Amino acid sequence: MCGRYVRRSDKQRIADHFHVHGPSLPDFGPSWNIAPQTFQPIVRLSRESGEREIVLMRWGLVPYWSKDAKIGLRSINARAETIATAPAFRDAFRYRRCLVPAEAFYEWQKLDAKTKQPFAIGMKDGSPYAFAGVWERWKDPATLEPLETFAIITCDPNELLQPMHDRMPVIIPPKDYDRWLAPADPAQLPIDLLRPFPAEEMTAWKVNSAVGNVRNDSPECIEPLSS
Repeated sequence: MCGRYVRRSDKQRIADHFHVHGPSLPDFGPSWNIAPQTFQPIVRLSRESGEREIVLMRWGLVPYWSKDAKIGLRSINARAETIATAPAFRDAFRYRRCLVPAEAFYEWQKLDAKTKQPFAIGMKDGSPYAFAGVWERWKDPATLEPLETFAIITCDPNELLQPMHDRMPVIIPPKDYDRWLAPADPAQLPIDLLRPFPAEEMTAWKVNSAVGNVRNDSPECIEPLSS
């Protein structure tokens, strides 16, 4: 699964990496310990222009048909194997795919019955990358206020992640950004992109256990342990 991630870049670097051009960007800064139920930037295609845009959404997908928003607490991830058929995600996968900007994510390796070691995982060159995501627009039945939310798709781990966890987030290579975001015939959905990212392009390093507390959100969260 993916339950915490890192976005070190400011909004201009994110816009440059994802080739988002427009008069304004939403206000957001770096975060070193992103947790579910927080509002984070995602990249999608604008309904009006068809161009890429950056929008702030809450992490934890709430399907449009849900009676309340609490389902988002357990819908932060969608499994690649079932995303095309799972009721909570299938429509979003068909029509509302997005990219989730990141530069690392955290996983906890179990050492013994009481101890887990957190790791950060990123690209060897330190560059930004994108999780495969889906998004949804929901309206509160009581107030009719809209809420936009997203989920990160996960798949089997690559060789780097296997010792730590049995899942990893799907990472979309830049060359496939257009294909992932573009509208597609239901018979030609980009299911083939839902695969483990090449392990040889990634790296993992031990970080301090303080990252386990969501209140800790500083560059120290991602600093390699000295020992």
